[in-house]
Amino acid sequence: MKKSSVSLIALLLFAASCKKNNATGNVACDKTPSTIVAPASEQQALQDSLTAHGIQATKDSSGFFYTINTPGTDPKPKDLCSTVATYYRGGFFNGTGFDSSSSGSPIIFQLFQVIPGWQKGISLVGKGGNINLYIPPSLGYGSKDVTDPSTGKVVIPANSYLVFQVSVVDIE
Repeated sequence: MKKSSVSLIALLLFAASCKKNNATGNVACDKTPSTIVAPASEQQALQDSLTAHGIQATKDSSGFFYTINTPGTDPKPKDLCSTVATYYRGGFFNGTGFDSSSSGSPIIFQLFQVIPGWQKGISLVGKGGNINLYIPPSLGYGSKDVTDPSTGKVVIPANSYLVFQVSVVDIE
């Protein structure tokens, strides 16, 4: 029980550390949105993959593409300190999946904890929304392999183009 209480307190302090009071007494987020823009070559390669797979998607100014299947309702995430609960599937254009949430509890995180493509993409939908994200390497995991910590096996190779289907369950 004592260990659980310490873990809960540490988690609450971590969550609170993302925010600070501003001059009006309101809570403000101290995380800065990513300014990364995918290089033109990545954007073109991603567009070519979408075309080859017959996918029509909207291009974001940062270089990822998306399709909003269901816009959801307000609220939308207001900043990177927003807490979001989602179900998702992550994979590649060849259909191979590398990760997904189970059908049990949704995955809960603050937006600053995820890749830039998710930070920008999830902000486009509200609670109950569903979006497909097509993310180039520079807005995903970049030029480093992502490995399974328990096996050391490469799960996402360096410079991968990623496909996510995301359902937003809740936003705080």
